[in-house]
Amino acid sequence: MLLLGPPGQAAAASADTTAEITADTAADTASVEALLRCCLRELPGWDDGPHRMLRLGGVPVRARVRGLALRFDGRPEALLDGGWEPLTSDRLASLAQAALFGDNAEFAAQVAGSRATIAEILAARRNVAPPADPWLASEQALVAGHPCHPSPKSRAVPLAYAPETHARFPLRLLAVRAGLVAEEGDVSALDRIAAAPEGYVLLPAHPYQVELLAPDFGADLVDLGPAPADVVPTSSVRTVYDPLIDKCLKFSLNVRITNCVRKNAWYELSGAVELSSRLGPVFADLAARFPGTAWLPEPGYRSVRLGTRLLEGLGVLIRCSPWGRCAPGVTPILAGALATGFTPLGDPVAWWRAYVERVALPVLDAYARHGVVLEPHLQNVLIGLDADGSPVQAVFRDMEGTKLIAGRHDLPPGRVSEAMTYDAERGWDRVVYCLFVNHLAEIAATLGGEERLWPVAREVIAEAAETHGWPLDDLLTRPTLPAKANLSVRWARLADRAAGYVPVRNPLLPC
Repeated sequence: MLLLGPPGQAAAASADTTAEITADTAADTASVEALLRCCLRELPGWDDGPHRMLRLGGVPVRARVRGLALRFDGRPEALLDGGWEPLTSDRLASLAQAALFGDNAEFAAQVAGSRATIAEILAARRNVAPPADPWLASEQALVAGHPCHPSPKSRAVPLAYAPETHARFPLRLLAVRAGLVAEEGDVSALDRIAAAPEGYVLLPAHPYQVELLAPDFGADLVDLGPAPADVVPTSSVRTVYDPLIDKCLKFSLNVRITNCVRKNAWYELSGAVELSSRLGPVFADLAARFPGTAWLPEPGYRSVRLGTRLLEGLGVLIRCSPWGRCAPGVTPILAGALATGFTPLGDPVAWWRAYVERVALPVLDAYARHGVVLEPHLQNVLIGLDADGSPVQAVFRDMEGTKLIAGRHDLPPGRVSEAMTYDAERGWDRVVYCLFVNHLAEIAATLGGEERLWPVAREVIAEAAETHGWPLDDLLTRPTLPAKANLSVRWARLADRAAGYVPVRNPLLPC
């Protein structure tokens, strides 16, 4: 049922030279489409017959696009030397730079680096089989990355640790003097990985992070070498699944991946544990009202008390495994993998209705009744499929993105509480963007026939709003929805939390 990977991957030829050309071509196509989607959303344009038009640095650019997800029909083109020519990612990056205000010396290199990484991933995947576990295979399927980011695979992590190359590797085991351990919550699972020397506590670490931080280690940290079994990296790169203990482990990586340097800030470590304790009753209520709703708690973290750099850099957060959260006979699949290409076995409209019911309704109820902002983008939701491939569960994860609405929860003052909260407007924009623009729009585009699908989504949401008393009139009648401005935030070299929104067409409007 799943067709994983971007266009061009399945057609890679057996001969090395042909395969390299195919990988380079597919990587360039994916890079052009991701960057151009950003330009189409964030820069002014116009329609000309079947084409959406832009003027970038004085050069007309045209593309045939469809749907809220801006899927392309054919190669986008630029008017150069009096004729329309297919766009390359290098050319598009140069034109985009000319159209944006200010200066960013890193931008072109990030776009080129992202394209090169995609090509390397495609080449590496030819020689390695995906995991037998369908959930892990889906975690490692996001070859092209975020479909609306200017440089979705711009990162400095070696391919040996990349999920998209079907990597497996052992963690690095450290031993910390017992009096210098920093931890909260239930971290007992970590002690099942291996034994620590007497007077020390075991601290697993990502091997690449150890390379980066080893110069800061002192006598209180002992390197015990590789772990006894391999772990499998999941879609976020820095979170891995450890089959030995059946847990996911979220590490820091002091490198930029897309917009952010990915590390576990001290207040995020504490906040994740605090949120997990608070969200237990919320998800119990959601599961009772919307059967099939599940989540992955993050019950504890462990790190070292050797200064902020090592506290954050070596902090490891425990996350429950999705297999333990899915009903018997139900297979968890990353929503982002479904968006790369799949075909339901039955009626696609009925499949879509079930999908919207499983994903959208608990998210909206969490906000309206509980004041909880879930972050249901494509990498934060696992879809539980039954034996017929129908969506029967939605499993939500990643407490870093989950927030509480300020004023609706009894939180003590301080940095941890600040990191755990949004005001109501910011929280609602995040919910709407992640749920509709990032997530459901991509699934609808992959299913096809969007003119049949969005009225069904509107019907499902309107009926639930009436039943549960949600104030959603604005969502169902406003002409636009907020879309995250990834191009603007990357151009300005801002942290992801500073990203703003641009308006896009609301597909929930009545026809």
